[in-house]
Amino acid sequence: MKMHMLIRRFAGAFVLASLLLAHYHSPYWLWFTAFVGFNLLQSSFTNFCPLEMMLKKAGVGRDAGSCCDVKQTPT
Repeated sequence: MKMHMLIRRFAGAFVLASLLLAHYHSPYWLWFTAFVGFNLLQSSFTNFCPLEMMLKKAGVGRDAGSCCDVKQTPT
């Protein structure tokens, strides 16, 4: 799976989880939603994403084995 898809999934899951926690537990969880949003915004300008660095160190999200990146030569 491509790295940008993994990051989008993590961000979406974090936002939804923090909204659920804010609704059922404490409104202070909305600060976590704001943190995720700020991180997404700053990474669009700086191209620096801490989650991407962590995933790369863990060996997750490498495109080498992806079935969708196969280049086909015309016959």
